[in-house]
Amino acid sequence: MRKYYVNKNAQPNGDHEVHNETCPRLPEVINRLHLGEFTSCASAVIVAKKSYSKADGCYYCSPTCHHS
Repeated sequence: MRKYYVNKNAQPNGDHEVHNETCPRLPEVINRLHLGEFTSCASAVIVAKKSYSKADGCYYCSPTCHHS
């Protein structure tokens, strides 16, 4: 299981990216919301969408959940 976070700041396209704890592009602590520990990014994205309807997986650390 890995810890997942969502970026509080939207990307230019409006997406809020979901990152795992080892991502080199993990936002600064002040700019991220802890989502919990999950076995996959898919579960983390579902939780992130409760706060940000346009949540999407990070291209680098969660490519299977990246759709934009």
